[in-house]
Amino acid sequence: MKEEEIHPVFRRLGECGLVSVVMIDSSAHAVPLARALLAGGISAMELTLRSETALESLRKIVAEVPGMMVGAGTILSKEQVDEVLAAGADFGVAPGTNKNVLQAARDQGLPFAPGVATPSDIELALDFDCRVLKFFPAEAMGGLRYLGSVASPYRHLGVRYIPLGGVGPGNLASYTSSPDVLAVGGSWLAPRDLVEKEDWAAIEQLARHAVGLVEGAME
Repeated sequence: MKEEEIHPVFRRLGECGLVSVVMIDSSAHAVPLARALLAGGISAMELTLRSETALESLRKIVAEVPGMMVGAGTILSKEQVDEVLAAGADFGVAPGTNKNVLQAARDQGLPFAPGVATPSDIELALDFDCRVLKFFPAEAMGGLRYLGSVASPYRHLGVRYIPLGGVGPGNLASYTSSPDVLAVGGSWLAPRDLVEKEDWAAIEQLARHAVGLVEGAME
């Protein structure tokens, strides 16, 4: 599979290079958070389905922040695939490779990045036509050195990865520079405490700093 054959949603995500992974406890925070990230140069978010307001927050961002590409994370059941599609999610992400979820995402046409950590995980994801995979937990598994090793047998298939887990400003440039990496995700871009304090200026600054690191790595 060539680069141009990657789903258009993931091509857009790759152009951004960063995905802010967020957990929103109050749907009132959804729109101002999305706007702060967008103002800082980040146009992709992953809203984790670990709060009761996640779907409502997703719907609000889709409706009110059209410049933000918004995905749903921590998808653990086929029912959630239906829910996030109905809410308007651009893409879905999971921590692992659940066959029921993989099947539902393929059947429903949801651009989906399942979580992988081993060659067997990668091969299962490939069976369901997934070519963009979440590498998780990235640093705990061995970071870029490990990713390079497990990615090697599948590189000719055009498989790309979104590392999450232990990625931050200190190693962001290294991950971004890897040809195997499509984009980098992390929760440090919108920390929960800053969201709860509604410190949108601080979140915008974090986003701007991260974008600068990515741009510097690509020069």
